[in-house]
Amino acid sequence: MQLGIEPARWLYATLLRLLTPLYLLRLWRRGAKEPLYRRALGERLGFYPGKGEPGRLWIHAVSLGETRAASALITALREREPVLKILLTHSTATGREAGQALLRDGDAQAWLPYDTPGAVRRFLSHWQPRMGVLMETEVWPTLQREAERAGLPMVLANARLSEKSLRQGLRFAALMRPAARRMTLALAQTAADAERIRAMGTVRVEVAGNLKYDIAVDLMLIERGRAWAAQLGRPVLMLAVSREGEEAALLAEWVKQPAPRPLLAIVPRHPQRFDEIAALIRQTGLELARRSSWADEPSPEALQADVWLGDSMREMPLYYGLASVALLGGSFEPLGGQNLIEAAACGCPVLAGPHTFNFSEATDLALAAGAAERCADLPQAVSRGLRLCNEPLARATMSAQALGFSNAHRGAAARMAAALMALR
Repeated sequence: MQLGIEPARWLYATLLRLLTPLYLLRLWRRGAKEPLYRRALGERLGFYPGKGEPGRLWIHAVSLGETRAASALITALREREPVLKILLTHSTATGREAGQALLRDGDAQAWLPYDTPGAVRRFLSHWQPRMGVLMETEVWPTLQREAERAGLPMVLANARLSEKSLRQGLRFAALMRPAARRMTLALAQTAADAERIRAMGTVRVEVAGNLKYDIAVDLMLIERGRAWAAQLGRPVLMLAVSREGEEAALLAEWVKQPAPRPLLAIVPRHPQRFDEIAALIRQTGLELARRSSWADEPSPEALQADVWLGDSMREMPLYYGLASVALLGGSFEPLGGQNLIEAAACGCPVLAGPHTFNFSEATDLALAAGAAERCADLPQAVSRGLRLCNEPLARATMSAQALGFSNAHRGAAARMAAALMALR
């Protein structure tokens, strides 16, 4: 039986209050590997130093992917309002670290507080933003309620909602429907996302496209990757933005392949797993080189290694420039896949596995454009990848189609910036 709205809200707030010590303990433990999690812990509870300057446009970007998408939106907003001041909030260390590069004089950066009434009220009272922009999927019941009380317009930008997330949200309809209804505007990536967001309860929904097509890739990094590939003198098959379970499965398949093999590159999604993946590679008996072990140029030992581990941050364009073919991480386990838009913008051919439900439209469009191919499983992807490594003309065709696909879908940042400015 579904709880009513008020009992559900009370139960939610009470549960979060009771779990606050465990939440802080989890952050502290994560900080053992990523020290940024231990910085400014008071902000997680809504306590901020100094006096906040009212009137900033507040953008919440949870982690690295959302922060990179926000960068395209911030650029478009500043083209319209050059003196715009931003408040940028995050929930993860990778997001906050990446967000530092987006700040200008007069901007501010902070952690978004835990979704308890007291913490959220302190956050809104301290910063007093003129508008809140939540990136992609962030809808928090207490935050939405307190923002409405404060008269703060709230926008969900680059919004996406999978069928699975919709079903999960509707299971907690007493909490999530009121939160969705309180959203002033949702700027959806696709028509299907828009339909699901309306089903959740948001009234005003517009289709604006996907900001990730507008992210400017670092051409210097791409060229560096291509230069390293030339030094290697052999093709590179890469598992890009890999997730749990995929690395071990790939390595088990890789050691079955006859020599000589291309260089295998593995770039994990989460930095806290770098050492774990390095240990997995060593267990296979393959010779490992870690990207973190050299600066500008790979060492002679690295050029002779069997596997490169991409244990660096914010260098994906370099890895896509290096790779002859990329296997799409997160798509070979039932995890929903990673976003292949950046790979396409770098002109890297992609082989996707069967699980791409988190980015279904972008993947389908890339498949239709010839920028990517679908493989039934990891063994099939390895087999196809090895063939492509030996077919430079086929790779060149896929690369050109990837660039064409990427260029054809730009423009979301300008549309979203116009919609946000119209709300002022």
